[in-house]
Amino acid sequence: MKLIECVPNFSEGRNMTIIKQITDVIEDVDGVRLLDVDPGKATNRTVVTFVGEPEAVCEAAFRAVKKASELIDMSRHHGEHPRFGATDVLPLIPIAGVTMDETVACARQLGQRIGQTLQIPVYTYEHAAFDERRRNLAYCRAGEYEGLKDKLATPEGKPDFGPAVFHPRTGAIAVGARHFLIAYNVNLNTTSTRRANAVAFDVREKGRPIREGNPYTGRKKTDTAGREIWQPGLLKAVKGIGWYIEEYGIAQVSMNLTDLAVTPLHIAFETVCERAQARGLRVTGSELVGLLPLQAMLDAGRYFLTKQRRSTGIPDEEIIKIAIRTMGLNELSPFDPKKKIIEYVMAGDPSPKLTDKTLTGFANETAGESPAPGGGSVAAYIGALGVALGGMVANLSAHKPGWDEHWKTFSDVAEKAKDYMNRLLSLVDEDTRAFRRIIDAFALPKNTAAEKNARKQAIQTATRYATEVPFQVMSLCCDCLQIIKTMAETGNPNSASDAGVGALAARAGVRGAWLNVKINARALEDRTFTEKIIHEGETIIAQAEQLEQEILTTVEQTINH
Repeated sequence: MKLIECVPNFSEGRNMTIIKQITDVIEDVDGVRLLDVDPGKATNRTVVTFVGEPEAVCEAAFRAVKKASELIDMSRHHGEHPRFGATDVLPLIPIAGVTMDETVACARQLGQRIGQTLQIPVYTYEHAAFDERRRNLAYCRAGEYEGLKDKLATPEGKPDFGPAVFHPRTGAIAVGARHFLIAYNVNLNTTSTRRANAVAFDVREKGRPIREGNPYTGRKKTDTAGREIWQPGLLKAVKGIGWYIEEYGIAQVSMNLTDLAVTPLHIAFETVCERAQARGLRVTGSELVGLLPLQAMLDAGRYFLTKQRRSTGIPDEEIIKIAIRTMGLNELSPFDPKKKIIEYVMAGDPSPKLTDKTLTGFANETAGESPAPGGGSVAAYIGALGVALGGMVANLSAHKPGWDEHWKTFSDVAEKAKDYMNRLLSLVDEDTRAFRRIIDAFALPKNTAAEKNARKQAIQTATRYATEVPFQVMSLCCDCLQIIKTMAETGNPNSASDAGVGALAARAGVRGAWLNVKINARALEDRTFTEKIIHEGETIIAQAEQLEQEILTTVEQTINH
């Protein structure tokens, strides 16, 4: 499926009735999912995020712009954030199955429709810009709403689409295509906008103009062509300003992180902390506007754990908690990962999974009359528990007093164990789905020769897959034994018994999955495939049993020492 995201910013953050009317027209479009609505009273601005297939997203965006033009009167608008239109900016972002070039085409088509149909001046920016200067949103919005009338009267201010005519109610709109952007504000223990700006100028890529004499009041230096000379800031792909938020009684460094591969969230936070401290200020927390990718939070959590010389091989939920606490993302309002991380929001309410059940619930489901979940799912779960114990030993070893110099080695092992555990947990449900595919294939009609042939092929395809899934389980469980063996030999000796239990569980996962491979493979007509997978399975069994014996020998020696 092709997915793009749209993050329009509407110049209304106080009247929730108006905001609701705008988001209602977005939700009315089939194939679009509203992910987030983030109003700001001080900025008098609402950031809306929705996602869907390109055609549906563009239709929802157009309807939202039209509704905003009917409800928002820019001639009466006041707020802390730069703006020049009722719908101020409207970026499209490729999420899945869509290239940037395709997103640019969507943005330009949408901009043309807005300009022609709604008679609103449209400026294209970022990757959708026709003019290189207009790639920068700040250039498009220069002069803001108050300067728009004069701007439209100049050749340089002619919009890309729509009339070069000033509409007091609607203003203008910037439509663009860009990579994922994070709007991120860092809170300072000051009320001074000037001091917040000083920090912002330190960190933002654009930096600050160099002045002669007094760095604040001196004349700006220029080159021989009369152009201002600027001192670049510390962070690439970062835009920033300082402002005072009366609602919270604090000043903030407000940033847009335009490329997380260049400047990640945690580096922006750390750099602001360093520059604030150098200026006698202190960071008290931070605020995320809109949503962000899961990877950004995981990268941040791992970064802070690494600084603490702590293992990063812990559940994602714990890594995210570290990131939230360290960056103070809960200071101004609750930070709920399920509502702020885009992957979690997009997942919505997934179909129930076996791995979401309680231990008792899983056991009861297995004990019921249904043939699924069966031995394959149980084997995968047993293997996941086995490598989880290996990861536990690694984490305990990483934190053992006196072993600090080895923490990174154990952390790396814990990361591998976590990866194997997650992969095996996914196979718990996949094995059950594979079995149900066989059931569905047997239920296909068989009234004609064609139907019989199609049914036979479907049964063979489903059975082959139901053979491949447990084979993956046994292969992964065998690899897990290597991790457990390392921990039995080098990990905290007080946890030797845990490594032993982990080995028993992982080996049971191998043997249990092997039984499922064999029982399904016998129904396959492709004897070449069958012979190959049986031969490879026998090799894995032998290797697993040898590893199990070596681990248990080591564990017994450690316990009896």
